[in-house]
Order: sequence, then structure tokens, then C-alpha cells
Amino acid sequence: MGTSIAHLRSRPRPFVSVVVFVLMMATLPLPAFGQEDQSIATLRRMGKAFASIAEKASPAVVGIRATRVAKAGSSSRQNPSNDDFFEYFFRRQMPRRRDQPEPKEVAQGSGFLVTTDGFILTNNHLVGEAEEIAVQLGDGRKFTAKMVGTDPETDVAVVRIAAENLPYVELANSDTLEVGEWVIAIGNPFGLSHTVTAGIVSAKGRQGMGVSYYEDFIQTDAAINFGNSGGPLLNLDGKAVGINTAIIGPGGNIGIGLAIPISMAKGVYEQLKENGKVVRGYLGVEIGSMEAGMGEFFGAQSDKGAVVTRVLDDSAAAKAGVKADDIIVEVEGESITTANDLMNRVAMHKPGSKISIVVLREGKRKTITITLDKRPQEISEAVGGSGKTHGPLGLSVLTLTKQLAAQLGYEGLSGVVVDEVESGSLAEEYGIEPEMLITEVNREPVRNAKQFNEAMAKAKQKGKALLRVRSEERTSLVLIPLSPK
Repeated sequence: MGTSIAHLRSRPRPFVSVVVFVLMMATLPLPAFGQEDQSIATLRRMGKAFASIAEKASPAVVGIRATRVAKAGSSSRQNPSNDDFFEYFFRRQMPRRRDQPEPKEVAQGSGFLVTTDGFILTNNHLVGEAEEIAVQLGDGRKFTAKMVGTDPETDVAVVRIAAENLPYVELANSDTLEVGEWVIAIGNPFGLSHTVTAGIVSAKGRQGMGVSYYEDFIQTDAAINFGNSGGPLLNLDGKAVGINTAIIGPGGNIGIGLAIPISMAKGVYEQLKENGKVVRGYLGVEIGSMEAGMGEFFGAQSDKGAVVTRVLDDSAAAKAGVKADDIIVEVEGESITTANDLMNRVAMHKPGSKISIVVLREGKRKTITITLDKRPQEISEAVGGSGKTHGPLGLSVLTLTKQLAAQLGYEGLSGVVVDEVESGSLAEEYGIEPEMLITEVNREPVRNAKQFNEAMAKAKQKGKALLRVRSEERTSLVLIPLSPK
């Protein structure tokens, strides 16, 4: 029929080629959709992990409503983006009645249970001046809380409710927390109960923020908004590594939140729970941070540490043999990079505690054991939080405390006292002098150094600052032009 045996034998070859092609395809990498499936599965596992942590911790996160007497000059503003962080918490003023001569202000924030019998960690700026503290649990139960104690210098407070068998959040060791780790924030932003956000640890050891006297903040990009204050920052084990405290920005969350590390808050909590107050250890030295290039003058190979500029007579440091120009580089085995590091580490120990420090003296390491004294009360009372950044005006300020008010004749007032004025600065040019009291910036009251610094940042954007200034003789308004950014 025209078809040879040889031709017939060659016909199966296409089939063999197809089989070979299929086998080759089986050895190639997975197609893109297979990789996408794996990525989606990974995301699902991460989402499940976050959900598990939130489910575990949320019952122990509480809403806090604090009520206090309104202070003179308080205002009720509706746009939180224009508010000072702390002022915002007390923005909502209750209507004044004839039988209620003193109006009330209400703050809403968060806290979290740390024991089964009702002890709650939160922020001092939320409850510190409250006359009444209402707490609502995740299951809807409401309690009136009792103040256990506050520590304005770290912005930590402890309150307690009368209940038993409560859920609680375990406390982690925040010293082991690393930049880049996932963290979760839970709180009640704008009154929205048990809001959960996630992010990473952006930085550790943030200082000089003007929020409190002792600062060692954890920075996170987990969304923190007004009302999250006092709530927990959790690690992936569902344990608290921080207390959400502040945000940096024009008023709303922009991804820069600050939390008090639990390792700092834990010691404060234990003292407040035991004594209702915090008593800190005291070295008895004046210190400064090492500036770039200073190390070579002290025989040091780096510019890290806290340099002792003065040793006070008959102090713990003097008795232990610490000398001026010693550079303190370690406390209890922990490295000291700045003067603030040293302050924070020493403050975590009680008076009478023995601590080991390492100093560099003429380039040689020396270990010294010191028995800490009790920190003089006037230090904490007089400072009240300082704004040592000189800013656009060329001045630094101190929060007006009761002791400063008595010394300078400003009893019954609030504001910031001018501490230093730089020579040739705008402040000097417009007649601002040390010991003057600044009570307003651009018609807005300022009650502490943090508020003043934030108000001045806004004023710089505006291009002018109208200060209400008081001295012993009179009160005046001073308008100072500024160069905007």
C-alpha cells in the first residue's frame, strides 16, 4: 500500500518525545503561582499568630476613664491633630452647672492587669491627678479603681480594682528586646475598645523626648493613637515589653510611638505596690555625656560613657573612691553610653543597694562597689522635667514645681521657668531673662517643659511666637518673629 515496514516502526517516536517533555517539566522549579501560595500561607500563619496573641491578652487590657477638676486655662478642642498630647486626654470638659462651681475634665485611656487580684499598670499622665478612676474590663464589668501610687518621673502609675480571678498580662524582660522584632499594641484609641495594631521595634533607648525625667523609650511603628496611652506593648509570646505612652508628630499617629520599657516599669511597679511611692538610689555625682572627640583627652578609645564632672562631698560615690574625670562605662554589667543611661540604671536600685560600676581612669578600667544613698527629695521636686534643648529662641526651661513656685513667688500658677538664655539669642534680644515664667505660647497654655517645646515647634512653623511672660513685677506679652522651616 506504499508504506514500508521501516516507516511503520518510526511512528511511535512522537509519543516518546511527549513523555520525555512531561518528565522534563516535572524537574523544573515550581511555577509562580506555587510560590505565591507559599507566601500567602506564611502570611496566614503570621495573621493567626497575631490573632492568638490578641485573643490571649485582650481580656486583661482595660479601659480607663479618669475625672479631675478642670484647671484654669483649660480648653475644649475638637481637632486632636492640633492638640498637645497630654492636653488631649483632658480635652472633653463636662458642662458646668450652677450647683457645680468647678467644672470637671474627663480623660480616656488604657491600662492592663498584671495580677489576678486587680493590680493595673497605666500612665501617670492619665490618672495622676484624677479624683475618680473608672475601669471597664473586656467582659463589660465596671469598677471604681483605687490609686495605689504614681511616679511622674517615669510616667508610670498603678491602680487597683476590687476583684479576684482576673486575667492578666505577664511581664517580659524588655532588655532582651531587639530592633526589628514584631510587637503588638492593644488599647482603646478614641474610646474604641480593644483595638489591636502590629508593627516592629523601630529603636530602643530613645531619650531626651521631654515626656518624663527618666527616659529609655522603646520606639515602635505599631499604630498608637490617643487613648492607647497606658496599654501594653506585647512581644510574640503575648508578654508585655512596654507601656504605650506617647506619640511623636503633629497630633495623630504617623508611625512613631513610644513605650516605657517593662524592665524600667517593673521596678517602679514593685515599689508603688509595696510603699505607694518610689525611692531611688543616689550616687552623689554630677555627670555629663561624652561628646565626639572627648575620649582622647581621658585616655579612652571611644566617646562612650558618662564622665564625672564633680563628686559631691560625703556622698556614696565619694566614700567609694569615685573621682572627678572618671568615665563610668558599666553598671552591674550593663554598658553605659550616655549620662542618661547612667541615671536610668542607678535609679532602678533602692537606697542601701550595693552596685558594681566600672570606670575608666586615665584609660585604665577600675571596678568600684558603691552602697547607694537616698536620692535627695529636692532634686525630683525642683526639676520636674526640663527642656534643655535651647530651640529657636535660644533658651531652656524647667517645669514650674511647687518648690520652684515658692522660691520665685509664682505660687498658684503653672508654666515653665526660664532656666538659661544663650548670649546673642532671640530670647536675650527680646528681654527674656532667667527665672521669668512663661505661661502661654501663641495663646495656648503651657504647663510643662514638654508642652512648651511642642508649642515652640508649632510656633516655628507659623513664623512667630507670642509669649505670655511673668516676672516678679508684671505680666507682659512678647512677640518674637521666628524663621520657619
